[in-house]
Amino acid sequence: MTPAIGHCAIVPPYVLDRLAEQGHGAARRSLVLDAVHRQARLLPPEPREPAPRLSRTVCDAEHDERLPGRTVRTEGGAGDADASVDRAYDGLGATFALYDEVFGRHSIDDAYLPLDATVHYGRDYDNAFWDGNRMVFGDGDGEIFVDFTSCLDVIGHELAHGVTQYTAGLEYINQSGALNESVSDVFGSLVRQYALGQTAEEADWLIGAGLLAPGVRGVALRSMKAPGTAYDDPRLGKDPQPGHFDGYVRTRRDNGGVHINSGIPNHAFQLLATALGGHAWERAGRIWYDTLTSGDLAPNTGFAAFARATVAAARTRFGEGEVPDAVTEAWSRVGIRST
Repeated sequence: MTPAIGHCAIVPPYVLDRLAEQGHGAARRSLVLDAVHRQARLLPPEPREPAPRLSRTVCDAEHDERLPGRTVRTEGGAGDADASVDRAYDGLGATFALYDEVFGRHSIDDAYLPLDATVHYGRDYDNAFWDGNRMVFGDGDGEIFVDFTSCLDVIGHELAHGVTQYTAGLEYINQSGALNESVSDVFGSLVRQYALGQTAEEADWLIGAGLLAPGVRGVALRSMKAPGTAYDDPRLGKDPQPGHFDGYVRTRRDNGGVHINSGIPNHAFQLLATALGGHAWERAGRIWYDTLTSGDLAPNTGFAAFARATVAAARTRFGEGEVPDAVTEAWSRVGIRST
């Protein structure tokens, strides 16, 4: 039975667990709040009237733990004096732009669903999450993490959970859960690359770069290019992600290691995008998007089945030859057979 998941958060529970065990008060409080949110299954968002194209609303929780908070900026409104508000607003717009301009998808539900966010959630809250209806950002504690609106790829990552929710509905456990997390990392990275106009070679392939506070030994939460190297800090521990199936971690924690084993499909995507060259959203991203929205993925899809689906999607869009061969090779390099 799939466990009930109330939200999908960017900071894994095993990181918060470790910090809480060391007496880090902010992490302990964030862990408690995360546990509260996980009590309800992630269901399709509540029905709302579709909006004409892009429609954003940013609210301020004012360090409370009740949602949505006070509305502080709406679509087309002037910038706010609060940098967190403006970063959230701009991040929602950048995410909308990738899906709309590259994939022809109109918001995360493909029907112009309004994009909502809440900033300043809780006090020193060490996380950001998608709750099935909105993005929610903590400010971080300033000791381990800084403001979670500071990373565009984090915003793209969390909203991609909404896209998966509306499409493949990958169950948030074991390999399907790791794929759910990986898809969010892929599109989170693509949101940032598209906004910056970066090629696959120019991209850093980091998720959460700049999110770690000064003094923390690390560069990000995850590395798609080199899984397992994002951080190595006495407080955080060492990044546990494998980049090859030989290192697959079997655990009951983190819903079967969804934030850990996502490093394997993450690396496959990065290898493919780099091999194909140019802008990652044009071919590699297109293949992943076609796969996610094909209707052919079961909720419990595992790595091998997902890999085969990406090869099929590549053939459908680009024909036989270079592109599907590159997809097969990328999966092979991380230890997954796709044929």
